[in-house]
Amino acid sequence: MEFIQDRDKPAIKEKLSAMRSEVTLRYFTQEIECDFCRETRQLLEELSVLDDKIKLEVFDFKNNPAEVEKYGIDKIPATVVANEKDYGIRFYGIPAGYEFSSLLDAILMVSEGESNLSPESRKFLSEIKTPVHLQVFVTPT
Repeated sequence: MEFIQDRDKPAIKEKLSAMRSEVTLRYFTQEIECDFCRETRQLLEELSVLDDKIKLEVFDFKNNPAEVEKYGIDKIPATVVANEKDYGIRFYGIPAGYEFSSLLDAILMVSEGESNLSPESRKFLSEIKTPVHLQVFVTPT
């Protein structure tokens, strides 16, 4: 079963056509004891073939400790959305349903290298001197 239906592919391709540079999806998984790991990989594989600027790298959570540590992955399935720069964007779990549009938006932002934050927000954030850990949880309820 495909996650991305044929009828949806043209709209996704159109949205991704705005990409300026390559984006790499670094996917962390394991074969056993992982809910939705296989499904998440399949979804990311289907997405990566829709635009040649999307690259997919797959890492085994247990067998790639250096990569796990480098990206601060502490649970799986996990997807890092980055290019040559890591912006700290992580998706945990399967980015399907409502989360899929958030994944597409993250890919576009990373590709553009822009957050689209207002100048006021940029100024405010530049004044923060201590580390901040932000998490956004997405749910339809």
